[in-house]
Amino acid sequence: MVGHIVSYCQESFLTIRGRGGADRIEPAFAPGTPSLLRAINERAVLELIRTGGSVSRAEVARRSGLSKPTVSQALAGLLDARLVREVGRESGRKGPGAVLYELNPESGWVVGLDVGRNWVRVALADITGRVVARRDERARARSAATLVSQIGRIGHDVAAEAGLSWSQVTHATVGNPGVLDLSRGQLSLAPNLPGWGKPGLVEAIRAELGTRTSFENDVNLAALGERALGAGRGVSDFCFLWIGTGVGLGIVIGGELHRGAGGAAGEIGYLPLGPGDPHDRAVRRRGLLEESASGAAVVRAAREAGLVARTPKAVFAAARRGDPAALRAVDVEAARVALAIAAVAPVLDPELVILGGGIAGGGGDLLLGPVARELEELSPFRPRL
Repeated sequence: MVGHIVSYCQESFLTIRGRGGADRIEPAFAPGTPSLLRAINERAVLELIRTGGSVSRAEVARRSGLSKPTVSQALAGLLDARLVREVGRESGRKGPGAVLYELNPESGWVVGLDVGRNWVRVALADITGRVVARRDERARARSAATLVSQIGRIGHDVAAEAGLSWSQVTHATVGNPGVLDLSRGQLSLAPNLPGWGKPGLVEAIRAELGTRTSFENDVNLAALGERALGAGRGVSDFCFLWIGTGVGLGIVIGGELHRGAGGAAGEIGYLPLGPGDPHDRAVRRRGLLEESASGAAVVRAAREAGLVARTPKAVFAAARRGDPAALRAVDVEAARVALAIAAVAPVLDPELVILGGGIAGGGGDLLLGPVARELEELSPFRPRL
């Protein structure tokens, strides 16, 4: 997950990095001015170099459709800002080869922080996405204050480990199980993290990190990671179904992440599906589907079937040994996962559903077959799993 967050940070950095290396959310250019056009061209050339690797001036012009003089001007600006660098010359042709350019890895540093109920994982990467330092710690989630302090400390420690001062970090992204309400500047819908929705928490984390900091839902980040590096590559419409401590859905439509009007698209843990009373306040706080399909639910199902197990991992291990109670718990979990997919498939019509999270990671080989069979019984919509 933390690698997915780093990738998100990288994109965020390249979006806000302005001419001359200054950081700002929007460039201060008047519409239609030469400076605006120059900035647009520089951004286009920078993005081409970022995605294309080492390229020559002529290759940039060919791929971008810009004139060679325009490309030369854009490259001069990017070189001056130290966003790109020369890396040698083309070989294999008669005469001196053309100069090659690539994204300068040290033009910016990004930090990704994955904050969960059990772990805080942090990675620092250069602007190409190469991770240069990483640390995982057990989360101190007894209170929001201790967790905020831990986030700040581990972030600074990872930068120091890489030989950087924190002032060199350009952007940080906090991946978390909540949703950022932009209208209030407040995190919500994270019942597994004590105090995570309290007023002032976002400001407290930003004060600890002391750099440009963004917040994103962890399941959304996982979906972006699958789109860039995983099973979602080349798939225009897919969902990432996260099953672990909680249950959530990352939605990619037309190749883009879908967040919804308030950022809560995919919070399917709150669907009133599964055994139990959806009107019960305790159930409603976490969501009925989350209560019935999360990791804790797997353990409960195993115990109800007669197997004493403390973790989903133990349940899946017993199922692989052929334990009847564990196999029954796997079937119960598969039925609930299939029900969740059957509920969202007619709405989103995804080509692919990717199962992820701790449950899928520990028992995906046991779940895929039963989920597919149950889905076939439940729904005419059968996305690839």
